[in-house]
Amino acid sequence: MADFQPKKVVLAYSGGLDTSVILRWLQDTYGCEVVTFTADLGQGEELAPARAKAEMLGVEEIYIEDLREEFVRDFVFPMFRANTVYEGTYLLGTSIARPLIAKRLVEIARETGADAISHGATGKGNDQVRFELNAYALEPGIRIIAPWRLWDLNSREKLIDYAEKHQIPIPRGKRGEPPYSTDANLLHISYEGLALEDPWTEPSEEMFTRSVAPEEAPNQPAYVEIDFERGDPVAVDGVKLSPANLLIRLNELAGAHGIGRLDLVENRFVGMKSRGVYETPGGTLLLVAHRAIESLTLDRGAAHLKDELMPRYAELIYNGFWFAPERSMLQALIDESQKRVTGTVRLKLFKGAAQVVGRKSPHSLYDPQLATFEADQVYDQKDAEGFIKLNALRLRTLANRR
Repeated sequence: MADFQPKKVVLAYSGGLDTSVILRWLQDTYGCEVVTFTADLGQGEELAPARAKAEMLGVEEIYIEDLREEFVRDFVFPMFRANTVYEGTYLLGTSIARPLIAKRLVEIARETGADAISHGATGKGNDQVRFELNAYALEPGIRIIAPWRLWDLNSREKLIDYAEKHQIPIPRGKRGEPPYSTDANLLHISYEGLALEDPWTEPSEEMFTRSVAPEEAPNQPAYVEIDFERGDPVAVDGVKLSPANLLIRLNELAGAHGIGRLDLVENRFVGMKSRGVYETPGGTLLLVAHRAIESLTLDRGAAHLKDELMPRYAELIYNGFWFAPERSMLQALIDESQKRVTGTVRLKLFKGAAQVVGRKSPHSLYDPQLATFEADQVYDQKDAEGFIKLNALRLRTLANRR
């Protein structure tokens, strides 16, 4: 990048300390025009200050976009059709937002004639990989400027000093900010770094914003019904909702009962282990409910194949390969399996747990006449003897040889 002199750069801009410093650093370092792009993915922050700060820093082209519906419809829901979890527990709340942001960065670069894009991800994290792999997949010739890999502002104090020197407003309380960093969207909020870097340290209860402590949750359970059509949730308690509003409603219900907290040490794509604490209340309900409706509607072979492929699918999303051909291939297989995943699941919410207590579907493969322990005229139990002996043939052969 040393020989590259961009004329116009599209910056993924939050309006916070890091990206505000990056904005000014790009202007000073390259003498280029900067276009800012701020995505509303449901992070719950007021975005008007980002526009005001960008204007104050001389930005003329400012993009602030509400992408909540697209985020949930085109990224979160397809991922949940696969029951996706990374390393057995993580619901990929940060990972799944990155391809959408990268997509819009590239599109805005085309719209504005920019010759580069820029982001505020550090050189130690996964997000730099996700932003850049997804951007290259969509625009192979795009130039990417990652200041954290280029500059010497490698500490919070240096960033604050730079901001003060260049008269960049510092968000209120930044010098006394919480001892962790966060990333939020409609699906989740993450907490990482600083006080949480010791995996033995229990997170402070004051940190959590989307859920009550399970022990402080109501002493009476609540029930919620989620309707699915072709693998996607479409209604809560009989009320049809848009994708974003449905997830908002599930977040409210689950958070009120202390559901969706996770404390995880994960393996980053860049090679290190990282401790993160997450709140994914609505997503936790979706995972439990989707698996429940699949238990009625998916054939055993299809269900088991999906479970075998899911870890690979999850790894592709985690590592930044959303727009890779292998992810699209897996998505086609997953979506094919969902054609009859339609019905309703009833969940019981209580003290941090979501328990399936009912499920029904017009496409149910569950046959009470086959499953009953009572007398029936459908299943001849004598047939099981031959089935068992045929499956035991190789085992008996091996035992005789020993």
